Amino acid sequence: MKQERIIFHIDVNNAFLSWTAVEMLKNGATLDIRTIPSVIGGDEDKRRGIVVAKSPVAKKYGIKTAETLYMARKKCPNVKVYPANHELYKEKSDELYAYFQTLTPTIERFSIDESFLDMTGMKYLHEDLVAFAYKIKNEIKERFGYTVNIGIANNKLCAKMASDFEKPDKVHTLFAAEVKEKMWSLPVSELFMCGKSTTEVLNQLNIKTIGDLAQADLELLRKYFKSFAITLHNYAWGIDDSPVAKRKAKNKSISTTETLPQDITDRSKLLKVLLRQAEEVGRDLRRQGYYASTVAIILRTHDFKDYSHQIKLVNATNVSETIYKTAVQLLDNAWRREPIRLIGIRLSDFQKEAMKQVSLFDQPTDINQEKVQEVMDSIKDKFGSSSIMPASMLEVTKEKN
Repeated sequence: MKQERIIFHIDVNNAFLSWTAVEMLKNGATLDIRTIPSVIGGDEDKRRGIVVAKSPVAKKYGIKTAETLYMARKKCPNVKVYPANHELYKEKSDELYAYFQTLTPTIERFSIDESFLDMTGMKYLHEDLVAFAYKIKNEIKERFGYTVNIGIANNKLCAKMASDFEKPDKVHTLFAAEVKEKMWSLPVSELFMCGKSTTEVLNQLNIKTIGDLAQADLELLRKYFKSFAITLHNYAWGIDDSPVAKRKAKNKSISTTETLPQDITDRSKLLKVLLRQAEEVGRDLRRQGYYASTVAIILRTHDFKDYSHQIKLVNATNVSETIYKTAVQLLDNAWRREPIRLIGIRLSDFQKEAMKQVSLFDQPTDINQEKVQEVMDSIKDKFGSSSIMPASMLEVTKEKN
């Protein structure tokens, strides 16, 4: 008999502000900024400064995440603004992840302040996993000084939905038998992966709640959302078979990211960073003797929102020029022209051999790029990484400017 899956989704309440408060108290502060109107935000002198996180007291004034600091001050003139400290957040996140490793071997870090824990096999150690979740929640509060929400369900989707129910410092369940009762009455906008534009289209179709979506005609949804319609429909029924994915083993992906010295909105400057990164990951890939089938770019905005975009290549590659041009294409497709704080490239889906689909229109230079790359690598190993670069890579930075 197949064992029932039990998934925990653990989400730190007001993570950036909570972690800042804990660190301040640790360093001798007498005021807990979680007890006053306070926010984590950008440079207040810059018009792009926004609210990244808010205290429960600030929330009572109507202050919202992602609104400008100017608007936050209009709502609450005495709100205190504290700068973001991403290095601190990573340290706190790693500390919490290390604690999770003492609970179960199967953990997926979903974001800097959220993780999925597969607790299926833990039923042999903890008969009542709901009671165990409360124990975890309380232990985190006592040990680390901040609160979390824990969602418990039979899959990742429902566990995440459950953790978003009433906050803070709560444990909620959303098992398969509870989906209709607890989820269907919620606005469709609260369904995971149902963004603003999707919600607008659904509302125009008179689909207002998750229950409406679950009972909607799938063919109607296909007309508007194509293959994504199936995902939406399944999610409305609480259906999700995705596994809790552990950290990838060595050599399963190669990536590099760079936190920029200042937020960038100039495409040509981003291309120069991608140029260096493509060469870096390309050389690493070639040293390991792999070809990558998937190229992705990673972007973090000025307000710490992360997103990525990837493409599956027809022919796996280890050529830096191909990686670079693909990354540029991905940037142009994914970038929303907001200020960028961090940018990176990730290669994955490796194989030991490159099976090429060659057409009659391929030029000899297209087929022999790898040989050229080998010669260039040997030159760079001898004279330095900046000693030689294909002109065709540099030409891309001149386009669309």
